[in-house]
Amino acid sequence: MILLLLIFPLVLCLILWLIQSRALNIYANFIYSVVYLAAVILLYFHPSVFTDFFKVDSMNILFLLSLALLYFGVSIYNIDFLKKSDAANKSHTYYAMFFLLFVFSMTGAILSTHLALLWVFVEATTLFSSYLIYFNKTNASLEAAWKYIFICSIGIALAFVGIILLSLGMGTINSLFFNDLYKNAGLINPFWLKLSFVFILVGLGTKMGLAPVHAWLPDAHSEAPSPVSAMLSGTLLNTALLGIIRMVKLLNLAGIGYYAKILLLLMGFLSLFVCAVYIVRMNNYKRMLAYSSIENMGIIAIGFGIGGIGVFAALLHMIAHSLTKASLFLTAGNILHQFKTKKISEVRGLFKSSPVTGWLWAFSFIAIAGIPPFPIFLSEFLTAKALFQNGQIVLVIIYFLLLTIVLAGMGSSVFRMCWGASIETSKTEGLKSYRKLELLTLLSPIFFLFLLLIMGLGIPGFLYQLLNEAAQSME
Repeated sequence: MILLLLIFPLVLCLILWLIQSRALNIYANFIYSVVYLAAVILLYFHPSVFTDFFKVDSMNILFLLSLALLYFGVSIYNIDFLKKSDAANKSHTYYAMFFLLFVFSMTGAILSTHLALLWVFVEATTLFSSYLIYFNKTNASLEAAWKYIFICSIGIALAFVGIILLSLGMGTINSLFFNDLYKNAGLINPFWLKLSFVFILVGLGTKMGLAPVHAWLPDAHSEAPSPVSAMLSGTLLNTALLGIIRMVKLLNLAGIGYYAKILLLLMGFLSLFVCAVYIVRMNNYKRMLAYSSIENMGIIAIGFGIGGIGVFAALLHMIAHSLTKASLFLTAGNILHQFKTKKISEVRGLFKSSPVTGWLWAFSFIAIAGIPPFPIFLSEFLTAKALFQNGQIVLVIIYFLLLTIVLAGMGSSVFRMCWGASIETSKTEGLKSYRKLELLTLLSPIFFLFLLLIMGLGIPGFLYQLLNEAAQSME
């Protein structure tokens, strides 16, 4: 199954490049997403091994399932997106190819059992996703793509320095396989391990979108096509997170886990603060969602920084955020198609002009805001509970204060967009074409919200077991 996940997209890319058929481009990613989801489900029941470099364990299976569900939902949206695209045949083909390669590189990073190999695949995600960000070929998308490449490449370079520093402290240990590192954690020089973690955290934290190394994220998420934005926010950030988690476990086993936790708490709360400062004055709804991603990555970092039940909360939050943010970005794509603008001040009357989209936008906001019955309520509550149990009352107060500011900032924007006067008569024709488009483009957000409701009303037994086993594996 692992072989299928890694080889199939490469073969499919070769076929796309040779044939260059718009019809094949449209359905290629959907075909792979179905294969991908089926393969991951089989891996859940029957874990397999493809060389010592790629394996499924109790932690990365969660990331694989999240990626599989998001990719499947986004690929449905992608069908209509590519059908309506007026891009040249070459660009059309490149979009489908690089989307496949983007998923391939994230899969490789998630399955990697070797630190250096994980680094290679994370770097590959930058190369493959940069074209997707530039796909619209506007000046803003070009600037966002170059900013993304420049900042993330610096981050990845810093992570590479971290790997070198780790090697310096390993002494006679001659392996970067995670299992070997974990077995010999006590033999690694603590000074070099701490220094290494700083570089790797900053490097992979750049890809994860943690403040203060988040500068690429608002531009890339807001300028990329909506399906790409959904994947960047819902899956790419998680992939970088997994690399950080692997290193946190190493420090825990070496007896210096407190060091990693302090840094994660600092970056986590700083991420919440940055989002709270910027989101209250935001006038671009896709950029608003990008800053929301920074906030939620901060919450996840805080969960891992607390440890214990906080790890369970962080993993639950990761999955819930991925599904919710995908729903938000895809619905934002529908709004952009109707109103031809990303400005919040120019979008009004969603409930009147397109009721289904308006309600999807409202419910997706309710989900990301952590309002019951959606699962982010539970993950944020468990995070606060873990802080309280640790006696960090001041941090609990700061945590809820920042979340309240973000909620107020996003909520005021969403409500202004949903209510108010409907769009002008001059946009009637655009609205009619939009309503024809809804049949396909609304399926994915509905699918994601349905999954979120299931999780929120009662975490399925298999998912609870996966979350619990993953959390316990960090000890």
